[in-house]
Amino acid sequence: MQTRKGQEIEDESMQIIESEIGSHPYNEMEWPIVRRIIHSTADFDFARENKLLFHKDAISNGINALKNGRSIVADVNGVIGLMNKQNPKDFGNDLICNISDPSLMESAKKTGKTRAQMSMRVAEKEIDGGIVVVGNAPTALLEVMEMVKEGLVKPALVVGMPVGFVSAVESKDELSKTDIPFITNIGRKGGSPCASAIINALYKLLRQGNN
Repeated sequence: MQTRKGQEIEDESMQIIESEIGSHPYNEMEWPIVRRIIHSTADFDFARENKLLFHKDAISNGINALKNGRSIVADVNGVIGLMNKQNPKDFGNDLICNISDPSLMESAKKTGKTRAQMSMRVAEKEIDGGIVVVGNAPTALLEVMEMVKEGLVKPALVVGMPVGFVSAVESKDELSKTDIPFITNIGRKGGSPCASAIINALYKLLRQGNN
């Protein structure tokens, strides 16, 4: 929980965002998520050129998955590090990131995949019915989509916000064209702060009774 002063600062920040952004195309459920990303990055592009894209079932699926104690699988530890840890404690959500597992390196070498790809493969059980959060590695996002195609998993929500120059744009574009419930954005921008902000915003919507 925040201190009173901390909450006052956050409230003032949100008011500044509201006043500077003006009109926007997002509905009442989408806007708190976009606003949280802008708050985390001070980057208004996420409401404009690099705008957020929402599958029609993304927010409801994500909230229900959190409410029902499903796992959250992240591609990098940075995503988990930026989440409010009280939320998963309260709702019984396991936070999973396998990228630092030393056994992944050997598996990746044998299969010709990246560690990020293998980190998703070994989390198959938790991904099925859970939430996948990708803030760094496009290969992790592509691997999850491949696992869905193979019929191995059916995630409740995939948050695809990889940042960078190689495959980041393409992986997000591919995700936006699937039937997988997704939240993603257009362009190269993204990253762990954006990905974790989305989860923090979903928890806030859940606590406000939006389920």
